[in-house]
Amino acid sequence: MKILILGDVMGRSGRLAVKKNLNKIIKENNIDFTVLNGENSADDGKGITNLIAEEFFQEGVDVITSGNHIWDKKETVEFIDKEQRLLRPENFAQGTPGNGHGIYLSKNDKKIGVINLMGNVFMKKTDDVFEIAKKMKNKIVLRKNVDFLIIDFHGEITSEKMAIGHFFDGVSTAIVGTHTHVPTADTRILENGTAYQTDIGMCGDYNSVIGMNKDNSLKKFLKDKNATNHFPAEGEGTLSGIIVDANDETGLAKKVTRILLGGNLIN
Repeated sequence: MKILILGDVMGRSGRLAVKKNLNKIIKENNIDFTVLNGENSADDGKGITNLIAEEFFQEGVDVITSGNHIWDKKETVEFIDKEQRLLRPENFAQGTPGNGHGIYLSKNDKKIGVINLMGNVFMKKTDDVFEIAKKMKNKIVLRKNVDFLIIDFHGEITSEKMAIGHFFDGVSTAIVGTHTHVPTADTRILENGTAYQTDIGMCGDYNSVIGMNKDNSLKKFLKDKNATNHFPAEGEGTLSGIIVDANDETGLAKKVTRILLGGNLIN
């Protein structure tokens, strides 16, 4: 079983990187299931539209995860209940539109569970992520409810991400961090068999400040009165994420490979 997980798609540059490279990666690596985080994929880097989500699905994405920017486009509230393949964090308040997890069929008819969680530290107010994680661990059980389980943890700090990684080690196929837009160098399989990376980076222009125009960002840091609202950099984007080769019998990872394709970053 081959699973592709891509980091936060940032603006038009990130979408173009996905459009340019995704189909090729899927074919060359015999990918059976693809997940990406799409919460920054709108032109202004804030939120996702129905049209963009549909474009991702047409390009081969199976599930879109998100995080703190999921509601930045008002239309998302209107279509997220209908679109089961678009997730928002599971630990949002009860009654929030949409779903934080789902079970899907892969190209080879395997049941794939996907859980979207968001950190509590330095993030928008959410329910206790570890309490929700305990409930989800009991609800979606590897080799019982699903053949494979993928978790996107959208969080700010490395310690919280690492802790949740160890919490799900051995009971999930892969757990990846998103949100900080910078790929970390700790791609590995944890001791009990779960593929892990603290942050899988972004799909977007790295000649930037976490995807935003670098000149304007510097003006903001320097308190220049000519600074404007943040807007995405639009140079050539890098596709960033991982490929997980999973064991069909155990649902755990056999191999994990970092993907950095195009733009300013290379493998």
